[in-house]
Amino acid sequence: MKKSKWNELEVALLVLLAVCLLTGAAALRRQDDLQQKMIRLHVVANSDSERDQALKLQVRDKVLDFTEQTMRSAESREAANEALRASLPEIERMAEDTLLESGCADSVEARLEPAEFPLKAYDGFRLPAGEYMALRVLIGEAEGQNWWCVVYPPLCMTAASDVAQTGIACGMEQEDMSLMQEEDEGYQIKFRCVELWEQLRQWLHK
Repeated sequence: MKKSKWNELEVALLVLLAVCLLTGAAALRRQDDLQQKMIRLHVVANSDSERDQALKLQVRDKVLDFTEQTMRSAESREAANEALRASLPEIERMAEDTLLESGCADSVEARLEPAEFPLKAYDGFRLPAGEYMALRVLIGEAEGQNWWCVVYPPLCMTAASDVAQTGIACGMEQEDMSLMQEEDEGYQIKFRCVELWEQLRQWLHK
């Protein structure tokens, strides 16, 4: 009798695993498509001190102000990529000037490179964990808590009610926006499966 119950449990677990794998595989394809259309922002503070964390937010605001118009006028992610790469020295100088205004002499390094991001909820949308192209702004020793958002499309500077309109204007599809803005329970399960797939993929690549 016990053996029969255990077999039923095994079958249930296998069915659950199969559903998760199928759901995750489909969502992972959609996530990969999202990754090819976005550029994230990653600002890393010098340390976790209250002062350094406040300075990080000042630098973040300055970078977002600088990039917003450029990103809105970019016709594609490739164009946004090129504009940001050409602007890296200016972003560094601007960030360092912002720090100096507050009496901080930390250096800043700006990079445009792939980076890993966790599952993250923003005002009006969510993004699954995974590797995205990112504008990374590293302050000083870059050992403090960081701040994530999206510079292309410029969703961080967009009201929640206008997120879909901004994304579509920058080349995203309605299906992409629907995935990012779903709120039901299935959304949570689907993105959790994507997260597990990402962890497996990273482990296999090591």
